[in-house]
Amino acid sequence: MSSNTMSFALPEAMRQYVDQRVRSGQFGNTSEYLRELIRRDQEEQAKKRLRELIEEGLSSGRGEVLTAERAVELRNRALGDSR
Repeated sequence: MSSNTMSFALPEAMRQYVDQRVRSGQFGNTSEYLRELIRRDQEEQAKKRLRELIEEGLSSGRGEVLTAERAVELRNRALGDSR
């Protein structure tokens, strides 16, 4: 895994909180704690996007039976074919 350094400023109260979380033993260092927070945020954003897509699908109208012909048509459309 390639690593890049990122610097940022935190208010003292936040820095103390991060230090406390690391001292608790759950995280080996500040970087591990921040990576975990970012991973959780990424997961939440993916869940949010999935919920949006589900809502879009539900509000798009009544569903249709997927026939073999319709599957080919949709595949071609997705691939940009005009067959």
